[in-house]
Amino acid sequence: MFDIKTLNKAIEQLASEKDIKVDQVIEAVEAALASAYKKEYEKKGEVIRCSLNSKKNQLNFYQVKTVVDDSTVRFEQETPTDEDGAQTDAKKIQSKSIYDQRESESDNEETILPLYNPERHILLEDAKEIKKDAVVGDEILFDLESPSSDFGRIAAQTAKQVILQKLREIEKSAIKSEFENKAGGLVSGTVQRVERGSVFVDLGKASGVMFFSESISGERCRIGERFKFYLLSVQENSRGPQLILSRSHPNFISELFKLEVPEIAEGVVEIKGVIREAGSRTKISVASNSEGVDPVGACVGQRGARVIAVNSEIGNEKIDIIEYSDDPAVYISNSLSPALVSSVEIIKNRHEALVFVPEDQLSLAIGKGGQNVRLAAKLTGWKIDVRSQSNPDKEQEGGTSEFDKKNGNLETDEDEKSSESNEESDE
Repeated sequence: MFDIKTLNKAIEQLASEKDIKVDQVIEAVEAALASAYKKEYEKKGEVIRCSLNSKKNQLNFYQVKTVVDDSTVRFEQETPTDEDGAQTDAKKIQSKSIYDQRESESDNEETILPLYNPERHILLEDAKEIKKDAVVGDEILFDLESPSSDFGRIAAQTAKQVILQKLREIEKSAIKSEFENKAGGLVSGTVQRVERGSVFVDLGKASGVMFFSESISGERCRIGERFKFYLLSVQENSRGPQLILSRSHPNFISELFKLEVPEIAEGVVEIKGVIREAGSRTKISVASNSEGVDPVGACVGQRGARVIAVNSEIGNEKIDIIEYSDDPAVYISNSLSPALVSSVEIIKNRHEALVFVPEDQLSLAIGKGGQNVRLAAKLTGWKIDVRSQSNPDKEQEGGTSEFDKKNGNLETDEDEKSSESNEESDE
């Protein structure tokens, strides 16, 4: 037939190239050889199994029969004849039988049993003559004669198709299991191509895609450049697992800090929240779980080394690191960093905070286009109304109360539109 030793060497080489287990390749080869054998010596309904023993250099083929009884299979009825002795149309009898069984199924909620096939079934009483302890559902193997020569062209082509398909399935399964464990973490890859704003990335064993909506605003990804990405999810499609990547997700910042700050990785410092407008500004709040550890200082690092390392990965995006507090007034005051806050008045029933700042800190507290106070409000979960300490009665443009009316920053756009329409109808 063919040299088993050569086959074993080819299997080992293939397993090494594909980075999969030898046993998985052997299973694929056995399935392929069984398909080729069946193609060459096919009998209708026959189940063929191949066993490759690499240690003994043996290759065996078996016919598999499942042990059945009258409770697991149905038997073909005798074909009736008419008065002249002519055979009745078998198709009509068969269709009537199936129709009757389907009616019975709908009445008794039972499934139609498979038709007994001597090529793949063996009755329990016959099986017990071969294997005394045989029970229904067991498989009995019957030795088949090994091919005396190589398989024919069609059988060999069938074997090739089966083994390629099996290997693709193994690779897909390996990639999926590996990257599913990495979902919600960082992966590194090289940009392969950019199409219509979507960036396709080579991650080694697999490829990932970063859609335009998940990219950092203003960032250009050039072919051949290497980047870190946040692995959003692993999705299945016809070509196998698709890895969805992001660089704009807030958790991307969290994972970068975990990478650069050992105290976060060890749990000494905890990230409480991250709010981000990718490409422009990020606010991250941190807390210490150990006395004597400054959470902000740990994240900034000596001479800003740690925050600079994070910043170098995301370009010119500003990062405000603030200390978390259970006291809403303190937390809101910290969240407006880098502005200095004079006082905070909490209005609990409205879940709103009035923040008073010196006149020279007013524009800094609100930020360009209201960005600073907007991010602070999202981070803390409080509506923030920033006012000048010297003119406390004057509402400032850019406070979140103003932005709620205009842009719905603390509500979704849909919620805001529906609330506005409700107000108009009430009027």
